[in-house]
Amino acid sequence: MADKQPHLNGAYYGPAIPPAEQPHYRPSRERSCCCCLFGILWKILVALIVLVGLAVLIFWLVVQPRSFKFHVTEADLTQFDYYTNNNTLHYNMVLNFTARNPNKKLSIYYDKVEALAFYEDVRFANYSVITHMNSFRQYKKTTSHMSAVFSGQQVLPLDNDLVSELNQDKSGGVYEIDVKLYFRIRFRLGDVKTRRFKPEVKCDIRVPLRTNGSVTLFQTTKCDVDY
Repeated sequence: MADKQPHLNGAYYGPAIPPAEQPHYRPSRERSCCCCLFGILWKILVALIVLVGLAVLIFWLVVQPRSFKFHVTEADLTQFDYYTNNNTLHYNMVLNFTARNPNKKLSIYYDKVEALAFYEDVRFANYSVITHMNSFRQYKKTTSHMSAVFSGQQVLPLDNDLVSELNQDKSGGVYEIDVKLYFRIRFRLGDVKTRRFKPEVKCDIRVPLRTNGSVTLFQTTKCDVDY
């Protein structure tokens, strides 16, 4: 017969050993402080953005800034001849402009104005309308006058299509000329002056050719102002 195994009771093994507890990780105080600091900074940033937005809105509602209005009021063209033998354009044109400041609280400083003349997207002349020698301040709700004189000759390599277009305008006695003006201006509110802005003005005009003894009628043309 096989030997019987002795009976072992619980007292032999001793008391039961409880399972080991899993360690609990608690966020450190440093991480909690960083989160609090980030939350505070974020709230401050949002508050600043809201305050700046409100300040800009209030300024706009009170001042109501508006762009200046620009027109070509007169155009006198006495020569616009193109010679195909040397690809040279001879021209003589005087333009008068008006600039209107419609603002009730802002004045405008005209620091520099440069005018460029184009025929069929080909530039043939430029003129300094305003320089540091004749820059001026335009007060609110006023109109100022400017002028540009384009006179001389310029070599222009026009293709056959442009030459044909030029001849058609010559036979009709009216030339379609584009004038672009590049501004450097500043606004003034009270004693505060803004930074310099550089708006561009484009004028698409139809200029009749004035010959000896003829009277030309030019229609005042509104120009597009782009900031």
